[in-house]
Amino acid sequence: MRLVRFRFGDRIATGVLAGGEVQPLQGTFFEAPVPTVEAIPADDVRLLAPVLPSKVVAVGRNYAEHAKEMDEPVPDEPLTFLKPSTSVIGPGDPIVYPPISERMDYEGELAVVIGRLAHRLSLDNAVLAILGYTCANDVTLRDLQAKDGQWTRAKGFDTSCPLGPWIETDVDPADLELTTRVNGEVRQQARTSDLTFGPAGLVAFVSAYMTLLPGDVILTGTPAGIGPLQPGDRVEVEIEGIGSLSNPVVAA
Repeated sequence: MRLVRFRFGDRIATGVLAGGEVQPLQGTFFEAPVPTVEAIPADDVRLLAPVLPSKVVAVGRNYAEHAKEMDEPVPDEPLTFLKPSTSVIGPGDPIVYPPISERMDYEGELAVVIGRLAHRLSLDNAVLAILGYTCANDVTLRDLQAKDGQWTRAKGFDTSCPLGPWIETDVDPADLELTTRVNGEVRQQARTSDLTFGPAGLVAFVSAYMTLLPGDVILTGTPAGIGPLQPGDRVEVEIEGIGSLSNPVVAA
């Protein structure tokens, strides 16, 4: 099932995308939503970020080859950091290159969407807390990441977390192909089977120290092949079985 958040005229709503149509829902994805009888042609809606999370928990160096290209070790346990809710944008929204940086990089990632309150979950229960999966781009100001020694500015700036185009609830994340393209050219290509720490393990790990709320997002890490973006570029993150997230890059 593909769960979408969309704009139709002056209305913002949630729905299910199937067969070229969007069926709006009454209520949220998280509180027993009720399908309506309305059917809107998918071409008539604008897809938005599928959720508005209270927080985005991201994971660093979760692919061994990416850790190698960064000349850093693979962590013994997940290396986590936060991106604020204000960093989130949706499919087609512009990534704004801020003037405080001289290098802005793409990082294509698989994103986990939390479906219910998660607090100190076991691995088995962590699986049940996952609503579904979407595509993400952990856009990073690489020069500020190196300069600051911590990652708040580098990874938390406005527009640094594109999400979308929808939440796919019926996919096994164990071995999906992830591809990142810039202006149509492949820059990253890997499989989620190469993740050091998988989605359910990440949910259990994070929930051990931080309560996750419905709609929160965990970014599972980026593979090797990171590189710079420039105004005028278009970056696309495609994940097998989920979909494709595309965003233009613009100057501030």
